[in-house]
Order: sequence, then structure tokens, then C-alpha cells
Amino acid sequence: MQELKEKELQEKEPEQAEVETVSQTQPREDDREPETEELVCTGRQSRFWMGFLVGVMLVLIAVPVTMLLTLRNQKEPVPEVQTQTVIQTVTVPVEVEAPIYPPLEPNPLYPEDFISYNGYLFCTTRPAVMGIDVSTHQKKIDWEQVKAAGVKFAMLRVGHRGTDIGGIYEDELVRQHYEGASKAGLKLGYYFFSQAITPEEAEEEARFVLDIIENWQVDMPVVFDWEPMGKDARTAGMSPRTLTDCAKAFCDTIAQAGLEPMVYFNAIQSRRELYLQELADYKFWLAMYSDSMTYEHKVDMWQYTQSGKIPGIEGDVDINLYFPEY
Repeated sequence: MQELKEKELQEKEPEQAEVETVSQTQPREDDREPETEELVCTGRQSRFWMGFLVGVMLVLIAVPVTMLLTLRNQKEPVPEVQTQTVIQTVTVPVEVEAPIYPPLEPNPLYPEDFISYNGYLFCTTRPAVMGIDVSTHQKKIDWEQVKAAGVKFAMLRVGHRGTDIGGIYEDELVRQHYEGASKAGLKLGYYFFSQAITPEEAEEEARFVLDIIENWQVDMPVVFDWEPMGKDARTAGMSPRTLTDCAKAFCDTIAQAGLEPMVYFNAIQSRRELYLQELADYKFWLAMYSDSMTYEHKVDMWQYTQSGKIPGIEGDVDINLYFPEY
């Protein structure tokens, strides 16, 4: 029995040894838990150090960039923007009522009111006085013969303004013509051949006339005679507004001196180059070379020819009919 027990014990001991060996070979759960905790701890530490290193690198990058930007701002200062206040004046148009001028008087004379006889024109329905206008172009005049031919008045050119530089000149023969016509007993009026381009120049022309005729016989109007002289003249391109204002300036200056002003024009000028309604306070002298009165507005004097023939005058002369108040 003893041997059997010893033999059993001997047989069991190896089994126990195998069990112990197996037990020693396979780790226990208690032995594995500490190892897992160690790995977790190691992972956390790795992430911490990685975050730390990334932060350090960002700091190392940010600092130099900031320093560079600072230095650049110091070297290249931002230019100071200067502001300027601009005040703009806005003109608000104000409606100004334009002056209303009354319509011009219609011409009471008709073609059938005139007849031509012996080279002269006569009005059969109203009083009409024959006269002439003269200048330096009429060199020699026998004023006694002129009067005997039926001429009642003479319009003498006092002077003219040049067409290029605009100087004012006295007519070379006006004093001679005045002396002869006044001695012959003719009624006398005067005109100035204007080339004014401003109202100031027109006023200057009127004063020039007034200075010369100051002590002369004056029976007829004093006339503003402005005529176009071509594209090369200083007056080329004159507007109706300016020309009308020039006529006003001349006539107003004459009227202020107590004399009767008058405006000379042809039919085309009156329709295209003058605001004739604005000049209705002055007398009108129409140049229309015809033996038939066809002009639409009332006029005070009519220059009906520039090639008339009058005894006592060599060459052609302008002949006029003057219509007293009618």
C-alpha cells in the first residue's frame, strides 16, 4: 500500500509540476492589467509631447514672421493720406420771364402807292420827302444844283470803323459836305458806318459822332449803320443778340444827348440778324433797292436806290424817301 501511495504521489507530482509549469507559462489576468495601464499612459504621454512640439514649432514660426512684418512696417511707413475739402458751387437756374415786345407795326404803304417819274420815286398816298446820303465816295458836290433838283435833305456820313483792327476814323469829306449842304439850306442828318462788335464799341461810336456834330445843324435822325463786310472782317459771325445790343447802345447814347436815333438795315438783316422788335422805340431806315414797296413792317425812311443820278453830283448816289409821322 505504501508503495502504491508513493507511486501515486510520484505520478501526481509530475502532473502538479506540469500544472505549475502551465500556470507559470500563461500570465494571469492580474499580471496583464498593469501592462495595459502602462501602454495607455505611454500613449497619452506621446500625444502630449506631440502637441507640445507642434506648439513650440508654431511659436518658432510665428515669432520670426511677426518680427519681419514689424521691420517692414518700420522701413516702409504707410503714406499719410491728405484729404482736401472741395466746395462746389451749384448754380440753380432761375426762371426769368423774358420780356414780351409788342408786334411791329405793319407797313401802311403798298406797291401801288408809288410811281416812278423822271428817274425818281414818288409816293402818291402819303407825304414823302426826297433826300440823299453821301460820304467820301462823292468827291465833288454842287449843293445848289442838288437842292434845285428837288432834294430836301442830306444824310452825311460822319465816320466809320475799320473792318480789320477796328479803328475809328472821321469821314474825310464830312466837314466839306456839311459846309456846302448847310449853306444850300438842306435839312441835315448824320450816320456812322459801324463795325462794332460789342455794345461798348457802339457807344464809343455814338460819342464820336456827338463830339463832331456838337455845334452842327441837326434836323434829321442820327443813324446806326452796321453792315456785314465778309468772312474776313472782324465782325464776321456776329450774333443777332450782340448786334441788337450794339444798336441799342448806339441809339440810347444818341437819345440821351437829346437827338433822334435811327437804325439802318436791309430786309435780310431785319429778319435774320436783328431782333427788330427790341428796336421798335427807334426809327427805321430800310435799304431795299426797288421801285415797289414790299417790306412788311413800317419804316421811316426808304433807301430805294444806290445808283441814283442827281444833278450836281458826279457818279452814283443813294436816293431816299423820308416819311414824316403818318
